[in-house]
Amino acid sequence: MEFVLSTENLTKQYRDFKALDRLSMHVEKGAIYGFVGRNGAGKTTLIRIICALQRPTSGAYALYGRTHTEKDIALSRRRMGAIVETPSIYLDLTAEENLRAQYRVLGRPSFEGIGALLELVGLGGTGKKKARNFSLGMRQRLGIAVALAGDPDFLVLDEPVNGLDPQGIVEIRELILKLNREHQITVLISSHILDELSRLATHYGFIDSGRLVKEISAKELEAACRKRMHLEVSDVRALARVLDGRNIEYTVISDHEADVFGQWNVTEMTMALAKESCDVKTITERDEGLEGYYINLLGGGRHE
Repeated sequence: MEFVLSTENLTKQYRDFKALDRLSMHVEKGAIYGFVGRNGAGKTTLIRIICALQRPTSGAYALYGRTHTEKDIALSRRRMGAIVETPSIYLDLTAEENLRAQYRVLGRPSFEGIGALLELVGLGGTGKKKARNFSLGMRQRLGIAVALAGDPDFLVLDEPVNGLDPQGIVEIRELILKLNREHQITVLISSHILDELSRLATHYGFIDSGRLVKEISAKELEAACRKRMHLEVSDVRALARVLDGRNIEYTVISDHEADVFGQWNVTEMTMALAKESCDVKTITERDEGLEGYYINLLGGGRHE
């Protein structure tokens, strides 16, 4: 198995605060790797380190098999494109002028390919329109175009759909899928917007307080996400007593709602609740999904 990025006990410390705490992760070639964590969990710190914007305190990381201390690590970084925090674009320039500027920075011998790149990100018809007059989604797509200017095969995106309207989110999603499937670009996406990430990712890494809690493929996640029955009852405390007596796992949602996991007999459960003077109002089958898995992974318990 070939890894585009791997880290080993990577640590970044600021005085008494550890932004990354012995983090070890593996981004497989060809993957869309969803890097999941709440704001402040360490996602951007990791991205800044692998982009050489910061140095790790200890530990190591490797890009395409080269560790960050090797002299030729720059050769691996040339295969990366990244948006860190916000797109790096000039607001007073057009989309084409922005790409020309980036081509000059990269030392590319000609501007050939700029038109095709603008078409790829959906900005082929913007003409002389300045970037300051672009929508937020258009600016984000221009930022991705700038990140693609060096023809990378590894793209790193830090919260790419933050603040976008629904149409902008769909456009970014479709672009990422196209880059991955048609252009074989490996993508690392940091995000805390789980619903959108679940539509994209082939692999996940869950980070909390600088530590990688879990790495899992989308297929493994799908298998691990348990189905549950959502019950609305007249008295959730009575429901809890019945479930505890049968050692059935559950999560209390409110005074009248709970999610119940595992296999159990609906008729027997209803009769047991009736003896507790508890009425069952509705029973609905639900899948746990990425959000539920994430919450349980980070310590969401049975009784809340």
